[in-house]
Amino acid sequence: MGKRKTAWLVTGILALAPLAYGMGATALIRLTNYKVMKRIPAKRGIALTFDDGPHPVYTLRLLDLLQQYDIKATFFVVGEKVRMYPKIIERMYNEGHQIGIHHDRHTSSWLLTPSQLEKEIRETHRAISNVIGESPTVYRPPWGFMNAFTLYYSKPYQIVFWTHVFQDWKVERCEDGLLDGLRNVPANGSIILLHDDGTNPGADDLAPVHMLDKLEIYLEEAVKKETEFVVVPPYNHIK
Repeated sequence: MGKRKTAWLVTGILALAPLAYGMGATALIRLTNYKVMKRIPAKRGIALTFDDGPHPVYTLRLLDLLQQYDIKATFFVVGEKVRMYPKIIERMYNEGHQIGIHHDRHTSSWLLTPSQLEKEIRETHRAISNVIGESPTVYRPPWGFMNAFTLYYSKPYQIVFWTHVFQDWKVERCEDGLLDGLRNVPANGSIILLHDDGTNPGADDLAPVHMLDKLEIYLEEAVKKETEFVVVPPYNHIK
C-alpha cells in the first residue's frame, strides 16, 4: 500500500472513530438489547418514568398528582439537581417512588471520555444515596445516548429505555398529541418517557406545565379504567 493510500486509510479511521465511539455503540447496544430494558419483563401494567428533574415547582406538582391517585413512578434524576433539592428526592423516596440515575449534569455520553462518563454516573449515584440511604439500581443516559464504555461503567445498574416517547419537552407537542398518545399506550409492560423539567437545551421551559395538564386528565381516566401502573423492576430482580 502506498503512502498516499495509507494516509487516506488512517484519516478515514480517525474520522469514523468518534462515530463508532458514540453513535455506533448506541446503535449496537440497542440492536442487541444487551442489558437494556425496553419493556417491563412481566409484560403487564404501565411504567411512568420521568427524566431531568427534580424541579422545585414541576416535580412537586407531579408528586402531588401521583399521590392523589396513589401511583408510583420511576424518576431518573440529575445529580446536580439532587444536591440542590434533596428534600424533593427525600419526598420521592418516602412516597414509594423509584429513583434512578440520569447523569450528574445532563451531559450526552457521546461527548464524554470514559473517565468523565464514570464520574457522571458515580456522582449521581452518590447524590442519590446520600439522600435516601440506598443505592440506585436503574440508569437511563440522557437522550438515550451511550458510548463504547457505557456497559462497563453501568454494570451495577439496569439500563432502562422506553416504549413510548411523545416529545413532551416541547409545548407544541404537549398540546398536539400528548393526551391521545397517552390514552393509546397499552398496559402490557409499556414504559412511558416524560419530563418534569424543561430547562435542558432543546426543551421549552414551560413544557412541563402543559405535560402535567395532560397527564392529570390521562391519569383520571386511567384510574377509572383500573389501569395498572408499575415501577421499573430493580436490577437485582431481573438479572
